[in-house]
Amino acid sequence: MRHFRPFVLTRLLFPGALFRMRTNEKEICLTFDDGPDPVSTPRIIEILDDHKIRSVFFCTGPGAGEHPELMRLIVSHGHVTGNHGFSHIRGLNTSTGNYLEDVSRASLVTSSCLFRPPYGSLRPAQFRRLKKTFIVMFWDLMPYDFDGGFGSGRSLQVMKKKTRPGSIIVLHDKASSTVLSFLEEYVEFAEREGYKFVIPGAIMQEKQKLP
Repeated sequence: MRHFRPFVLTRLLFPGALFRMRTNEKEICLTFDDGPDPVSTPRIIEILDDHKIRSVFFCTGPGAGEHPELMRLIVSHGHVTGNHGFSHIRGLNTSTGNYLEDVSRASLVTSSCLFRPPYGSLRPAQFRRLKKTFIVMFWDLMPYDFDGGFGSGRSLQVMKKKTRPGSIIVLHDKASSTVLSFLEEYVEFAEREGYKFVIPGAIMQEKQKLP
């Protein structure tokens, strides 16, 4: 069974983490994981530029290290970079020491203050340590664009049906994602519905700390 939103227990385990923006306004946030990618990143940015949207890109250490020009492209277009770990490892399968070391290694090339756990997998002990330094950002809606078998049409349908005020939406910035086949259509739909795309204020306050 597919779960498009985090379990309630997940929210309770990580108090203070950002899952959804607190707002009654029709404001939503687009985020992109796993990049930067030479195929998808420039095209995603082009679509966002066309609609004057700023987003958050959670980047892996190898991707950021291999493509510094894409990291500069992301930032130069007004977007924010976040830390998605160096090795994209699962927190539940990793000792706290090794996990924190992996995040710290990625912070040198991604972000020193904004973190999203790969797979949404995190131990409470890891979270308690990370939240001392990072805004830990999960998501409110995940439409499975990383799963080619799920299908782009279904991903789009999920987004249209389940977007709500304050939604933080996680998409994927990599060539294997289906995101490019529906991103523009979704943006146009959301705009017709009166939604505005924003970056959460807590992140903008920390933007000066980003590398």
